[in-house]
Amino acid sequence: MFSDHRLIAFETIVIKEVRRFMRIWTQTMLPPIITISLYFVIFGNLVGSRIGEMGGYRYMEFIVPGLIMMAVIQNSYSNVVSSFFSQKFQRSVEELLVAPIPNYVILSGFIVGGMARGLCVGFIVTLVSLLFADLPLYSLSITIGVVLFTSLVFSLGGFINAVFANNFDDVSIIPTFVLTPLIYLGGVFYSIELLPPFWQLVSRLNPIFYMVNTFRYGILGTSDIDVVWAFAMLVLFAALLFGACIWLLRRGTGIRS
Repeated sequence: MFSDHRLIAFETIVIKEVRRFMRIWTQTMLPPIITISLYFVIFGNLVGSRIGEMGGYRYMEFIVPGLIMMAVIQNSYSNVVSSFFSQKFQRSVEELLVAPIPNYVILSGFIVGGMARGLCVGFIVTLVSLLFADLPLYSLSITIGVVLFTSLVFSLGGFINAVFANNFDDVSIIPTFVLTPLIYLGGVFYSIELLPPFWQLVSRLNPIFYMVNTFRYGILGTSDIDVVWAFAMLVLFAALLFGACIWLLRRGTGIRS
């Protein structure tokens, strides 16, 4: 895929990104783990005991896959948007642009760094969830596949946000007013079968709905949608976003003054 000097450039960016979020782990990894643990306690134990079963499983077991995906989505997105915007703000990204490195190598380095943080937090949250629920594993390949594609899609989304952001407020607008509502309305805490027909249709327009349900299928073996169709949507989203990121880098949108 990469020649020698391109591989070195790629590895350098990835190592820098991983060291960045590991160095400040109390800001990047500890808060989401504490937050998700509170969800387990409040929604899983306290609220879940009153709700009973959902989709044929205890409520705690039902929401765990969605909470794991929520951690992966938020951390994959936030790592890339904060890292790339910081370099753009400090103008150090210009050193990458003038270097003899193809745009796809630069993009791949940041994206893999974002995926690394999302997957790392997701793995730790999974370990924490085992303290609250016994999770079966219906399909290892589907579980790994959907997590990888989800972290890829939202790392690319974070890159696009960073490209268009002009200040630090712009970095937080999308996660607060777009990403968070999509996550909560993506079937993390409920089954789509509980909704009226109109809102079921609205939910199917939410890409996170497909990610959460596919991951839930990989863990529990139950889903509100066709898993093959969901994977096709994920591949399409990833391809479109990757192409958009390369196009933005080539044009220098939001980077070159």
